Amino acid sequence: MSSQFDIPSIIQGYAQGYFLMADEAGDDLGWYSSRERTLIPLDDRFHYPKSLQRVLNQQRFTVAINRDFASVVEGCADRETTWISEELKALYRSLHEEGWAHSFETWQGDELAGGILGIVIGGAFIGESMFFRIPDGSKVAMVKLVNHLRDRQFTLFDAQMMNPHLERFGAYAIDNRQYKDLLRQALQQQCRLT
Repeated sequence: MSSQFDIPSIIQGYAQGYFLMADEAGDDLGWYSSRERTLIPLDDRFHYPKSLQRVLNQQRFTVAINRDFASVVEGCADRETTWISEELKALYRSLHEEGWAHSFETWQGDELAGGILGIVIGGAFIGESMFFRIPDGSKVAMVKLVNHLRDRQFTLFDAQMMNPHLERFGAYAIDNRQYKDLLRQALQQQCRLT
């Protein structure tokens, strides 16, 4: 692991509002920032489609944290163009071993249905990526994760970049200055995901 990406440096980078990405070729892992950041609300602005409530009521999925971290990383990287390179996978493993990176998972029996990969610093959950293998797997993970973060007194759920999927949950964009203010406040808390 290069000294540029040792664990303390990575945590410091995230704590300053940056995130790691590789280019589409899977090379050149680097730090990125964005003029806008997308947050998932942890208050009453969070909402989801009525059809998802029916799925939740059916209790088809169970949730787990870090039951199969490696498979969640692989699931998040398994797409036509991915910014999760082999080097970044290795860094996530190291972050996980050190207690910083986590997988919040949904299961259907013994089958991994979906999951969300994130980094926890203070009261901030920085969502890196999500995936599903069974329909609604990642959506149920999102609802259950928000409830879990609320229970654990987290104040910031950073989803990094907006997409139509996140908009359905009430995700909203803020500018980088506002984001850094909220991040600073969240870092002063001591929250645990597990």
